[in-house]
Amino acid sequence: METPHGLARVQLDRVTRSWAGLVLGHGAGGGVGAPDLVAAAAAAKSVGASVALVEQPYRVAGRRSPAPAPQLDAAWAAVVERLKQKELRGLPLIAGGRSSGARVACRTAGLTEAVGVLCLAFPLRPPGREVSRLEELYSVTVPTLVVQGSGDPFGMPPAAENRTVIAVAGDHGLKKDIPAVTAAIGDWLETMRQP
Repeated sequence: METPHGLARVQLDRVTRSWAGLVLGHGAGGGVGAPDLVAAAAAAKSVGASVALVEQPYRVAGRRSPAPAPQLDAAWAAVVERLKQKELRGLPLIAGGRSSGARVACRTAGLTEAVGVLCLAFPLRPPGREVSRLEELYSVTVPTLVVQGSGDPFGMPPAAENRTVIAVAGDHGLKKDIPAVTAAIGDWLETMRQP
């Protein structure tokens, strides 16, 4: 798909009679095949939501270093808008991603009109630095799920109104207990289902 910053790639898995569309972005140095993203996609499909996995233009172009945040956000918003107009038309949108992708989903939740945000391994504080990204989480006004490794060196975000935080065994990769990741996401998505 075209974006203001190059071509993005979308893997779309539509479910018959979907009640929502879950759009997920990858981490800074990884792709959409990360185990926790695969688990999120499986959980969504198992509860009747369609899934779009979005690969940012810098990855499609073969670069490993992420683009600056404004470019990531603009590319993401362009892809989501296209999905809302065509492939996921008429469906409530749940935005999310892992690590950097979770940050993008949080920063753009209002712009994309997301009804919920799913954060996998939200990078609260870069290891060894005092910078906090908590404000990005607090900027989200819709229901949010954060699935975080209990030993994540980026820290553990706090729960808050409209924000559920679930700690699972493991670190930032969320690979240690994939069944727990899948179950947490599936349970939360069920609470998001419209009656």
